[in-house]
Amino acid sequence: MRYNLIEKQVLYNGVKIRLEIHHLQDEETGKRHKREVVVHPGAVVVLGWLEDGRVLLIRNRRYAVDQILWELPAGTLDRKEDPANCAGRELLEETGYLAHRLKPIGSFFTSPGILTEKMYAFAAYDLQKKKSALEEGEEIEVEPTDFDEALKMIGDGRIQDGKTIAALLMFERFHRAMMAPPARREK
Repeated sequence: MRYNLIEKQVLYNGVKIRLEIHHLQDEETGKRHKREVVVHPGAVVVLGWLEDGRVLLIRNRRYAVDQILWELPAGTLDRKEDPANCAGRELLEETGYLAHRLKPIGSFFTSPGILTEKMYAFAAYDLQKKKSALEEGEEIEVEPTDFDEALKMIGDGRIQDGKTIAALLMFERFHRAMMAPPARREK
């Protein structure tokens, strides 16, 4: 089915999101439909590798779900920002580590039924410890974790954050043999 956009109503225009109601008409039947769409600029998630082969997980207090979640560092793209620049910025802000090398892992839509957000996943290497610069209101603890332990944390439910699950599993399935630090590559 193809739809023509008849009207777009903006109900809310915030700093990170815009809530729209799209009034559509089916090209074949003429029937009208409404779709609620949350417009988002996109985001990044970063799998940072320490020299010893551990990855940088964070414990992040998430107000919306009233929980502290295990996550990979992540953040929202600024207007027209290159995803790789955002990945480096967010890794430094949230963990205090500067990446000297970033490699794309892949990208995915986080919830395409209602949300336009596209997430770009990166692996970060050659990390140098600097100072974190958390945004106001962020409560984050950095927890270096063995990669295989992080995968177990998905299986036993300790990691429940979708972007973290996706990035870890994408890396494991499609990139580990080529992109993991030498100490962590499967023989």
